[in-house]
Amino acid sequence: MNGSSTSHPPDFPKPRRLRPSGGYRQLRSFQTATILYDATVKFCARFVDPRSRTTDQMTQAARSGRQNIAEGSRAAATSSQTELRLVQVARASLDELLLDYEDFLRQRQLPTWDKNSSEAKAVRKLGFPHPADPADLTDPTDVGDRTRWTRYAPWLDSADPAVVANAVICLIHQANFLLDQQTAALERGFIRGGGYSETLAAARIAERERSRKNPADPSDPTDPPQAHAPDCPRCGKPMALRTARKGPNAGAQFWGCPAFPTCQGTRPLDT
Repeated sequence: MNGSSTSHPPDFPKPRRLRPSGGYRQLRSFQTATILYDATVKFCARFVDPRSRTTDQMTQAARSGRQNIAEGSRAAATSSQTELRLVQVARASLDELLLDYEDFLRQRQLPTWDKNSSEAKAVRKLGFPHPADPADLTDPTDVGDRTRWTRYAPWLDSADPAVVANAVICLIHQANFLLDQQTAALERGFIRGGGYSETLAAARIAERERSRKNPADPSDPTDPPQAHAPDCPRCGKPMALRTARKGPNAGAQFWGCPAFPTCQGTRPLDT
């Protein structure tokens, strides 16, 4: 091999997934949570005693809000329930962070912005989609995060801790609103399309039906024998290969209806 050449890993095709996952960098909730995390780290370094447990608690709450949004997005590939649970964990973490900022203002007798104040409205307005945002937020650089931080800098870099705390409180309310919308959308999607197990079962039935109609063109030469399953004698659906769990035939395989227990049609394996 020529020593001056540079070897690169082969470009493997991205596997096709039944359900989309990832893409969390495009979520406005994740973008807002990223600003919150960075702002909280700076806030604690500037205005909170580093020896206080509050510093660690606030930082961890802000981090949990951000990281659980990302983890939930990744989990979407295999579990709607896990995705929903992690989004709710993110929401709870930001609620905890909100109380810490409110406590900071109250205990120091610092002013709290009314939600209809000009300051609160100005900060909220910055949360709307902006033409300056880069189109490709999957880029590994942090261009997008720095662009958004610059927009909030007059508030978050203020020398007045009350201004910073109130601006962060506005951001937390925005992030929580976005997470509530995200949760509602996930719930609607689950009701309409079911969870991962239902999606997988539907895909298996569709593939068996395709293989039954086109036996000379299997999608995978390693397909198990159930790809050419017989039809259910009761409802006519392509059957699934099952294994008896109990009784005198425990361990033996048989054909069972995929609609069980609604349909209890069975056939012996040699059918």
